[in-house]
Amino acid sequence: MKPWAQDIGYDGPPFFFDPERRALLRAELDTYYAHPYGLTLDELRYILDPADVMGPDYPSETFRVLKNNEIRQFGEYRTQRLVLEAWDRLFGGG
Repeated sequence: MKPWAQDIGYDGPPFFFDPERRALLRAELDTYYAHPYGLTLDELRYILDPADVMGPDYPSETFRVLKNNEIRQFGEYRTQRLVLEAWDRLFGGG
């Protein structure tokens, strides 16, 4: 990565890898990508977890593995929470 960093003008030390900050940045990027497509908050919620919008018996899922892994690791579907919090912060809720 160092040669690439130098190619784009960075000559400092490597950045510290912070998984929490990375998760927040990814959530903000997900939100920024959703917004230009004209997605509403409910449409974004549906993409993240259709059952969250349609009810617990809804037969479709989009990110089952991610959701299950995060519930096991963090006790919650962290990506969903972070993306929705980023939406509220960046675009003011629904």
